[in-house]
Amino acid sequence: MKKYTTKIVMVAILITTILSCTVSKNIETPKDAFPAHFRNASVSTDTTSIGDLEWKNFFTEKDIIQLIDSAVARNNDLQIATKNIEIAQYRFTQSKWGNVPQANLFVNASTNRPSENSFTGMNLNQALGMKHLEDYSAGVSLSWEADIWGKIRNQKKGAFAGYLQSEEVKKALQTNIVANVSKGYYNLLMLDAQLEIARQNLKLNDSTTKIIKLKYDAGQVTSLAIQQSEAQQLNSAQLIPLLEQNIAIQENALSVLTGSFPNSKQRNIRLNAIAIKNNASIGIPSSLVSRRPDVKSAELALKVANANVGITKADLYPALRITAQGGLNSFETSSWFNIPASLFGTVAGGLTQPLLNNKRLKTQYHIAVAEREKAVLGFRQSVLVAVSEVSDALVKVEKLQQQESFLQERVKTLKLAIKNANLLFKNGMAEYLEVLTAQSNLLQSELELANIKREQLSANTELYRALGGGWR
Repeated sequence: MKKYTTKIVMVAILITTILSCTVSKNIETPKDAFPAHFRNASVSTDTTSIGDLEWKNFFTEKDIIQLIDSAVARNNDLQIATKNIEIAQYRFTQSKWGNVPQANLFVNASTNRPSENSFTGMNLNQALGMKHLEDYSAGVSLSWEADIWGKIRNQKKGAFAGYLQSEEVKKALQTNIVANVSKGYYNLLMLDAQLEIARQNLKLNDSTTKIIKLKYDAGQVTSLAIQQSEAQQLNSAQLIPLLEQNIAIQENALSVLTGSFPNSKQRNIRLNAIAIKNNASIGIPSSLVSRRPDVKSAELALKVANANVGITKADLYPALRITAQGGLNSFETSSWFNIPASLFGTVAGGLTQPLLNNKRLKTQYHIAVAEREKAVLGFRQSVLVAVSEVSDALVKVEKLQQQESFLQERVKTLKLAIKNANLLFKNGMAEYLEVLTAQSNLLQSELELANIKREQLSANTELYRALGGGWR
């Protein structure tokens, strides 16, 4: 028995050694997917990137750090992604046992009473004087499939790539959450600044209206001047509840990101107190986007697709399976444990080639090949989007800085214009419309300046995210 078992195992190993080969050729990620450099960036071989910084080192505002800490710990989407990693890890651990024989313990008992007029019944009665036949057996059965065509190896590779991909998916999700939390906080600071601007402008309009009313009492202006001044004052007053509404909505959005019920958010810093980081020389060359978690995830998706092609291709070829059983067997319970007489063992091996289901297996193979081609296109698209996002962020950082400088000069000029217009109006050397127009222009310019500052901060955050920062 032992001699035959050894021979069968040796033959199986020999066949596996001779025939073991890769039945399908893997496709690598395309090398031409990355351009030489980003648009709006100078060519450089520097591989440093703000995307390599931990988010606690990139963001310096304590309020933002606290919000991001809460989001990373309590965000429900991130917790779901963590569970997906756990599931993928279980699958990978299970795939490691693909080459291990399946072992099952069995205990069987049966009784059979053949017809007394049957050939079996007559022989049983004549030979043993029995009318029924009992059979008892207990033992272990083994089943092992030789990995001739690399099917089990591909299953292991696919499970491992899937596990790594689930980690990259979580990282990509965290980069988005970190960016959204910071941009939401910057938006909150902008709304605070705009609310303060609206309130100051309302006070300015109120002062102007009082002056116009005095001039009306003196007969220097008509009631139309009062009506237009009051209309502009109401326009400024309308902005206040609108901005307060937007502040509450933004706070609620941050609450969802941080995994808490809607509440107010602490702000210990003003918008103007935050310095704009100079990241103009960051993010070169464009191959840096390969560090982005979503790009890595797309690359791993191609590895999963390669493994699936190998698995489906191996299903088209013969499978070598070896089975064995051994244990105790007896037709009487009294002699069941009569050892070694009750010992039994069987070993068998054979090749199985699919026939009638061959068409279905070929269809699955062709589908796997098409899915792999989709994975290549998906990788190209992820790189294209990543490079585009970095280029967008670079041009925003550059052009928003130019816009801010012009807008600051405009606000400075309008403040001087209002001061002069008020003096001239009090002395009867300017019309009330000039004062109202200057005040309206200043309100819009100051609101726009606050928005530009928020866009600059968000553009830096977007550049950080686009380069793969925020998951460390």
